[in-house]
Amino acid sequence: MRNETRGTVELTLAMALSGTLGVFVVESGASPFEVVFFRCLFGALALGAYSLVRGFFRGHGFTAKKLGTAALGGVFIVFNWVFLFEAYAATSISFATVVYHTQPFFLVVLGAVFLRERISAGKLGWLALAFAGLVLVSGVRPGDTASLAGLGFALAAAVLYALATFVTKRVTGVRPHLIALVQVLVGMPLLLPFVRFGGVSGGGWGWLVGLGFIHTGLMYVLMYAAYAKLPTAKIAVLAFTYPAVAMGVDWAVYGHHIGLVQALGVPLIVLASLKVTLAARTPAAAPAPRTAARGPEDACPAATRAG
Repeated sequence: MRNETRGTVELTLAMALSGTLGVFVVESGASPFEVVFFRCLFGALALGAYSLVRGFFRGHGFTAKKLGTAALGGVFIVFNWVFLFEAYAATSISFATVVYHTQPFFLVVLGAVFLRERISAGKLGWLALAFAGLVLVSGVRPGDTASLAGLGFALAAAVLYALATFVTKRVTGVRPHLIALVQVLVGMPLLLPFVRFGGVSGGGWGWLVGLGFIHTGLMYVLMYAAYAKLPTAKIAVLAFTYPAVAMGVDWAVYGHHIGLVQALGVPLIVLASLKVTLAARTPAAAPAPRTAARGPEDACPAATRAG
């Protein structure tokens, strides 16, 4: 199998796994804080074991500053998950996932605010298109409290993801597996005060273990392996396997689907997000996730857009 073909299979599988994440969250029966805590716990075991076997701890590349920056990114990543899972509970997996994919636009805004990066007329146009799509997808009426709450949670998750990306991409010379490990380790003490250890039923433990070992361990390993083999354009396109699978799974398992008017907004958000993502990954902009042209130690956001 050719290198790029293998990378395509790996990333498609990783994104497909990510699309099933919502079912694991809902079926666990635990609160969002508990779900994220145990995802961090089991994810740390999976990533730690993998990194140990692969010898990543030798010459890890961390300095005190890089470790602190990775930990700060971890704070944003962890609460990004909490808000996303709250959105699942308030609305539906489909709705929350589509709104969550407004992340690239918040990253553009952060760049403009903190780095004084110029927002081109083209980007403003795509931002406007995405906002129009968001209005259509939301389909929220003023009296619809649950949907309004879900919209707010999903947007908060998107903002926190953008902050995590903004911070984490400044950690260079460290393997992304180790950055992800630091971030899930940070999550455990942060969320421990909110965890009721007796609140998870017997069947719920299986779903939580799956979130850690499948959606945080296996999925990240597949993602990072794929990034080293694929051009950034293909990475950006394949990332949308995630929302497609999430919407399909939500319909198949829970019978949830978005309405006709809402469906009109989905391609607007997808197209605008793809255009902004590709523009941000040109050589003149911020570093992209690892590609074949970059070394194996380059950093990339620990969560990417895989939930």
